[in-house]
Amino acid sequence: MVRSVMYFAVIGIFLFSLGCGKSDQQKKMEQAAEQMQKAAQKMADAGKDMGDKIGEGAGDMADAMKKMGEALTSGEKVEPVNFRDLKRLLPKKLAGMKRTNASGEKNSAFGIKVSQAEADYDAGHDGTIHVEITDMGTIKGIARMAKFGWAVADVDRESDTGYERTMTYHGHKGYEEYRTDSKEGKIQLLVADRFSVKVSGSNVEMKTIKKALDKLDIGKLERMKNVGVKS
Repeated sequence: MVRSVMYFAVIGIFLFSLGCGKSDQQKKMEQAAEQMQKAAQKMADAGKDMGDKIGEGAGDMADAMKKMGEALTSGEKVEPVNFRDLKRLLPKKLAGMKRTNASGEKNSAFGIKVSQAEADYDAGHDGTIHVEITDMGTIKGIARMAKFGWAVADVDRESDTGYERTMTYHGHKGYEEYRTDSKEGKIQLLVADRFSVKVSGSNVEMKTIKKALDKLDIGKLERMKNVGVKS
């Protein structure tokens, strides 16, 4: 674990050291990454002689992770939409396909809070559709850009086996990808700069994935954008 933390801390420092103009969020993440690296080294050194420093190192690590969480969230306080409410956006039938499974959960660590609901649908002929709706809540800025790089870029690639491209769906930036050889694809949207909607399919045509997306109530999800936002 210590080695893993040190590795990611070093990578974090390297990435955020590139370029001259750093945002406040970048600076905070860099400082937290440096602190995590030092704490991890202290824990590693203490582990060699089992001295009292291992407890001190663990405390430093917890503090560093808390600061990293604050940097990732830009200090914003948002309580994610209850995953049960997100789950209600996943109907028992979607574009004529029967829902075979549905679940949801909420996760929280170091100030980062996320809720998610997902469901599987039987598309017939061994085909399946999977839908995920995620409230990213407190994840902001650079962290969100890392997860949704396509949201700030234009992509348009095509080959004999498939394609990928960015697009706009009812005003929401999105990304779609499809492989004709395996008949697998997905469409992902960023809604209200807070929610992620992903519809993926296996052994189906892209038109089936798009039909499923069309039947989701994206408007209702968008109207939840201020739920849990604390001033």
